[in-house]
Amino acid sequence: MLQSMSEMLKKARIGRYAIPQPDFVNIEMAAMYLEAASQMGSPLILGYGEDYRNTSEGVDLKHMVRIIEVLANEYPIPVALHLDHGSSFEACAEAIAAGFTSVMFDGSSLPFEENIAITKRVVDMAHPAGVSVEGELGYVGTAENADDDSRLTDPEMARIFVKETGVDALAVSIGTVHGEYRGKPNIRLDLLSEIRAKVDVPLVLHGASGTGHDILRQCVSHGICKVNVYTDLVKVMLGSLKRDLQQDKPNLVSVLDNMHEAVVQELKAYIKTFMSDGRV
Repeated sequence: MLQSMSEMLKKARIGRYAIPQPDFVNIEMAAMYLEAASQMGSPLILGYGEDYRNTSEGVDLKHMVRIIEVLANEYPIPVALHLDHGSSFEACAEAIAAGFTSVMFDGSSLPFEENIAITKRVVDMAHPAGVSVEGELGYVGTAENADDDSRLTDPEMARIFVKETGVDALAVSIGTVHGEYRGKPNIRLDLLSEIRAKVDVPLVLHGASGTGHDILRQCVSHGICKVNVYTDLVKVMLGSLKRDLQQDKPNLVSVLDNMHEAVVQELKAYIKTFMSDGRV
């Protein structure tokens, strides 16, 4: 049975580990992630981005949730289904109505007070339904704006944001980017420590791909309880597909099996780094 990520993250905070949140765009990807987490004995948060609906015409969220529920019930691990980067109150409401157990409202590009106001509306709607809410303060962009310090999370503003909204988790910006880095990552562990000292909810790191396993483990040690990863999983998937299609007579079953196994092994490596293995 799918569950809220709230209790999962509270346990992660106490245990000083982080739960992986890989994003999926279809059921096959979700199955890969569930297998990897199950093999490692790790809780799992399945992320589905609002933007993915734009590339998957005709997706019915309620039908997708039912399929994910059936799939998740086959594995002996805690699983949450999370709306990633919801852009509006309405998007979060639709996900909750469909059966998502967790939502993120991403108001990071909005003025501070507006971000607080809409995030609080989402929390007030979600909590009575038993749904957890992730907010974001600061802005995790792409490589083009990675060096803009004005987009990093301010610790004092983070304290106010958490107090005013009642979110269950806070995504922070400490130097990671969505997608691939153009240079060496500059991750502000000092800033993360300052934020951790100011807020009392689990912290979330977006943009893990390419950051490096050593740095990610340090982020977990400094208080990160949930880590989003996507780009690296897609890269190994496509890399496996490319290698197999270069064969003279590629076998479809082998191509799919190899792609599946490549993603499973990549996510298992991240789970080890996040220290969530053996937590079930």
